[in-house]
Amino acid sequence: MSEYTVIGCGDIGFRVSKELIQQGHQVQATIHYEEGTKVPQSAGIETIIANFDYREDVPDFSIHGQKLFYFMPPQGGGSSDYRMLNFCQKLAPENCPGKVVYISTSGVYGDCGDRLVTEETPINPQTSRAKRRVSAEQQLQEQSQKLGFELVILRVTGIYGPGRLPISQLKKGHEVLRAEDAPRTNRIHSLDLVQICLAAMERGVNGDIFNVCDGEESSMSQYFTAVAEMYELPQPKQLSWAEAEKVMNPLTFSFLKESRRMSNRKLIETLGIELKYPTLEKGLFACRTIS
Repeated sequence: MSEYTVIGCGDIGFRVSKELIQQGHQVQATIHYEEGTKVPQSAGIETIIANFDYREDVPDFSIHGQKLFYFMPPQGGGSSDYRMLNFCQKLAPENCPGKVVYISTSGVYGDCGDRLVTEETPINPQTSRAKRRVSAEQQLQEQSQKLGFELVILRVTGIYGPGRLPISQLKKGHEVLRAEDAPRTNRIHSLDLVQICLAAMERGVNGDIFNVCDGEESSMSQYFTAVAEMYELPQPKQLSWAEAEKVMNPLTFSFLKESRRMSNRKLIETLGIELKYPTLEKGLFACRTIS
């Protein structure tokens, strides 16, 4: 029987699962489609095909007493996370995890301007995607109280890392806001996120919420510019707010309407995390050598 379950075996889910396998643990992980099972299975992960978009496509599988990571993002559209609803409907006293670590998003705080965002900052979701994440958090919190499992929530900022860089967008001529117009953002390297997830499972306590970032403030414009420099690509064209609103994809533009300065102090002090990539420069350099 598996000791760990990973719901959503994408990039982070696969890396966490692989690390646990290397430590000698047994891991089962859900995959959306059958064609996605080959690589996880080759790494020793037991795969479960489960489409959480539809309740009838979620098979019965045992998670009782296990440590469970939930990495699956909500579906597109709406203000509620129906994938989470379909997951929670499978929970019962006789099939209940011992502990859950859930990856949420810093977007639940909304636009915070120049204020420093801590875990005490009230949530204020302003986009549908952020509201779906709040929905997921609340559903899990309700189930935790009802069934008695431990729950730790990670509110994660922009993830970058090997295989997660905007190289194709830059090659296609992706445009950015002018430096003076670009809102503040934070990032976290994917490999640091993996160690944070594992630490949260081992050392986080029930009810913990952690902001997850490297502590270095930047902007989306600085990020794209840095990636272009690192990979010797043409610098992205910089636009004013008025120009960006006319030509940018509405979803992309919506990301630029919110500014957040995230504090990672609780993460570092409580979980004892030592980041491998505390700056974007170090993280991007490492991406050239890590697969």
